[in-house]
Amino acid sequence: MTGFLRQGDFLTVDNEFYVRATSSLADDRTRVLKYGETFAVFNRFGDIESIGTMRFGLFYREARHLSRFSFYMGERKPLLLYSSICEDNSLLSVDAANLEIDEPGREHVPQGCIHVFRSAFLTEAACNFSFRFHNYGMEPHSLNLLFVLDADFADIFQIRGTPRRERGKPLEDRIEDSALVIGYVGLDDVVRQTRIAFSTKPKSISRHEVTFVSHLPPGEGCAISIRVICEQIVAGRTPGPSVRPRSEQPVFRTRTITSNKRFNSWLLRSQADLSMLMVGNPEGNYPYAGVPWFSTVFGRDGIITALECLWNAPSIARCVLDYLAQTQATELAPSRDAEPGKILHEIRRGEMATTGEVPFGRYYGSVDSTPLFLILAGSYFSRTCDRKFIEGIWPNIEAALRWIDEYGDPDEDGFYEYAQHSEKGLIQQGWKDSSDSVFHSDGRIAEAPIALCEVQGYVYAAKRAVASLCEMLGHHAMCSELLTQAEGLKERFDTAFWSPSLNTYVLALDGRKQQCEVRTSNAGHALFTGIAAPARVPSVAKTLFDGSSYSGWGIRTLAAREARYNPMSYHNGSVWPHDNAIAGAGFAGYGQQHLAAKLLDAMYEVALHVDLRRLPELFCGFHRRSDGSGPTLYPVACAPQAWSAGAAFLLLSASLGLQIHAQHKSVRFINPHLPDAASDVRIEALQIGEAKIDLLITKREGVVGVQVLRKQGEVEVQTFVSEE
Repeated sequence: MTGFLRQGDFLTVDNEFYVRATSSLADDRTRVLKYGETFAVFNRFGDIESIGTMRFGLFYREARHLSRFSFYMGERKPLLLYSSICEDNSLLSVDAANLEIDEPGREHVPQGCIHVFRSAFLTEAACNFSFRFHNYGMEPHSLNLLFVLDADFADIFQIRGTPRRERGKPLEDRIEDSALVIGYVGLDDVVRQTRIAFSTKPKSISRHEVTFVSHLPPGEGCAISIRVICEQIVAGRTPGPSVRPRSEQPVFRTRTITSNKRFNSWLLRSQADLSMLMVGNPEGNYPYAGVPWFSTVFGRDGIITALECLWNAPSIARCVLDYLAQTQATELAPSRDAEPGKILHEIRRGEMATTGEVPFGRYYGSVDSTPLFLILAGSYFSRTCDRKFIEGIWPNIEAALRWIDEYGDPDEDGFYEYAQHSEKGLIQQGWKDSSDSVFHSDGRIAEAPIALCEVQGYVYAAKRAVASLCEMLGHHAMCSELLTQAEGLKERFDTAFWSPSLNTYVLALDGRKQQCEVRTSNAGHALFTGIAAPARVPSVAKTLFDGSSYSGWGIRTLAAREARYNPMSYHNGSVWPHDNAIAGAGFAGYGQQHLAAKLLDAMYEVALHVDLRRLPELFCGFHRRSDGSGPTLYPVACAPQAWSAGAAFLLLSASLGLQIHAQHKSVRFINPHLPDAASDVRIEALQIGEAKIDLLITKREGVVGVQVLRKQGEVEVQTFVSEE
């Protein structure tokens, strides 16, 4: 690896290599592009480096087709001037200038006389680079341009750290005209090739280095275009890409504008990230979970993202429901944790999934995707009154209900639980799926089967949601039975999961029905689903906002006083934006919109400190410092992450107490609150059935008011304010 490092990037001390702080290799900030099944992670220079973080690369169908793409002028990196991703996330732009070239035997080039503009954008299975050079000096200059390249075809699971006993074989490199072709045949017999084509014939070309010499008179320029094509050939056949034009209809047609420009920037970035995670996907407008590790379909993530965006982009929910209905399990397959009626956890298409090295080709190991699917179905109908679609997936709804009753409660104790069936599958199958995330107060890992706090709430809300659909469809006996079951579960839940000593709901019950008596954010999900007894809500809120659970940047996954607390862990003390959004919506459901607004302000302030205003998948749970510094980032978090991007919209609607009932043609604001960061919120082109409205929500002297600016069609806007 070090053989391909240039001199300016490192120094050596006692034969050890160290990256210079001034080198691009020391900058871990990323620039991300995605289109369909192709995504790329660059550093701010627009390069892909092979040391430092392992997430850099150009990926197609979970294989890394470029593991190195580094540009040099002479032997040195250009001086970075500016780097950005355009607002819709489609184009990376980088401005740079040459550093002084003053080397023996080479022409002297003063620093800053050559400007370099480079850009990159993705199409299906390809990355398109453009380099434009302009000489602003008074003398002609000859440029020695160097590109250092490599393709390791590593599987995404291998990059994340899953060991492999063996790999496939590299193919002999080929040079075809002005193109370099690097190949690999995997253990799945798929030939993966990276074809790197240059618009100008290089001076020299080899596996690792491509050079050009360009002569620039004063005031003139030149350009080089590079197209990197990712090819995967199965049994001698190259599958055609599922091309989707960028002129697809926008998913977000409702605009939200506040009185705060930086708040607006956060909302726009969140919307752009969600659009990027959908555009070009063969599944349609199904948001992939996150880049780089989860750039594929996840059931739980897709459902929660759809719920977060339901009020302003209901078409996402329709696509998510449709795809998950199509992929619903129909047979018992323990190796994939599949059972009839169960909703998908994730789909993978890479080499390790195809060969069975990991079980996630089509994997069903999540206990919550199935009830969440039913919650989304009920919520989607309430938002859209789309009866025809619900009737179309009704058999899937019934199958999901059967799974809950037949497989969700194997010991028939009235609670819904999970246990691992696949040897290679997930041990923990709730949203906190780290192997050490469910434990007792002394730190002992809980024994399966495990009944999670939030899953009981999901089942409760799912049965109520389907009951409302039954009422609409005329299935009155089924409606009554589901409501009875839901109320029985609510009573059992409060008895079994409440802890007087913790003053909140416990994390879970283990296989012996013993409480996992630890303070976690899971209790916020109990509020979200409505299973929590109203009398318990003040205590839950107090616990979630005390100094142990609330970091100042949001609610931690695990309170700081618990045995396994580690603010740098994945699930045991970190802060997740989507987790906070769900808690915020839970507070709003019990009339505590001011607490939702508090969490909205917290997430906004996180956005002010992170690159591009992009909320990451998670960040560390260290307490907020008083020196004005931002939150500590989790080093390998996905960014963008779909449900983190959607958190802004769920928290905003929760703060406003926004409820949309398409069947009744009504928009309601229950006890509305605005965040401290914005005194006005304008919502434009909010569609309810055939009607469309523009709204202005204002806060003056602590009083929030709602004004209808424009109304087209039949819809009623109501505001309800509870007495303090």
